[in-house]
Amino acid sequence: MSKERFHAPVTIHLFFIKNEEILLLRRYNTGYEDGNYSVVAGHLDGGETVKEAAIREVKEEAGVNVTEKNVEIVGVMHRKAGDERVDFFAVVKDWNGEIQNLEPHKCDDLRFFPLNNLPSNVIPYISRAIENYKENRWFDSFGWQEKK
Repeated sequence: MSKERFHAPVTIHLFFIKNEEILLLRRYNTGYEDGNYSVVAGHLDGGETVKEAAIREVKEEAGVNVTEKNVEIVGVMHRKAGDERVDFFAVVKDWNGEIQNLEPHKCDDLRFFPLNNLPSNVIPYISRAIENYKENRWFDSFGWQEKK
């Protein structure tokens, strides 16, 4: 009897950074963390690199164009949120076009906030990932119980 191989969802999260501010979106009507702030993000569809997924998600959610050279991977998080997940975090500092909310049915606010003065209702793992970025911490685990 062979054991089925473990699989985990993989997600890319984008930190749009401009003038010491970060783009946040408030989740709405999704059933997950509604009313709390996150960043532009999405799951890898398979058959694409992390940076290709980032480019796709940026276009789908924020309506702007980026190239692979404008997507800098700055962190990875192994996260437990009911299931296990692997999250990649990338910084985007240059893009073409005007950022807009292309998913108003999932997001009711999309704007820049000072990196050092985030709203109190940022999703906890996102808040931690932003802190990791500010402190140049490249890897983290989140949501796991400490082993005694």
